[in-house]
Amino acid sequence: MGKKIFVSYKHMDYNVRSISECKPTTARDYVDRLQDLIEEEDHIYKGENDNEDLSSLRDTTIGSKLGDKIFDSTVTVVLISKEMKENVSEADQWIPWEVSYSLKEQSREGKISKTNAVLAVVIPDREGRYDYYIEENTCPLCKCRNLKTYVLFQILRDNMFNIKTPEFTDCPNHLDSKPYRGYSSYIYSVKWDDFVKDINKYLDISVSIMQNILNYGLTKVVQ
Repeated sequence: MGKKIFVSYKHMDYNVRSISECKPTTARDYVDRLQDLIEEEDHIYKGENDNEDLSSLRDTTIGSKLGDKIFDSTVTVVLISKEMKENVSEADQWIPWEVSYSLKEQSREGKISKTNAVLAVVIPDREGRYDYYIEENTCPLCKCRNLKTYVLFQILRDNMFNIKTPEFTDCPNHLDSKPYRGYSSYIYSVKWDDFVKDINKYLDISVSIMQNILNYGLTKVVQ
């Protein structure tokens, strides 16, 4: 069964690995690449081009715009890129609102949609590195990874490591803070290169997490 996917991204972030020799690459080009790779029965809805000034819009206007786009989707893919955050209020940027409306139950013409599954797909920076956000094999024993969630928007941070009853590894190399075990975040994070090798696998992971939504404490509002 196909999935309807809404993609949230920073349109003009140029600090991404090049995928074209003809022109500079932006995060928007990764959306096009995803469109080429996705299965035919899956449908993609693209986020805003972020060239509209949110500070001039009322919350109701933002909600109407996003509600119409997100209502019919089941999975929201957030493309994490190194310079996706601008030096302005998060409430004046599209990605936090797109995540917020993906997590809310939407009502349209008497129909109510469920909370979307949400997957964070991390784009490599222009040097091809992911460690601005994901550090792999940070422990020589358990090979755990570290997510630098502080680089993300608040609403993304709040929906990571938010499982109500966490499980931890018993690795003896971690004395004070044990690494989480399993799917501890409602929003799972995956590198772009891993994601494109098996897109369905990671979409299914996000849907499986969503089906266990009661296990997570969700934050649905933009701070």
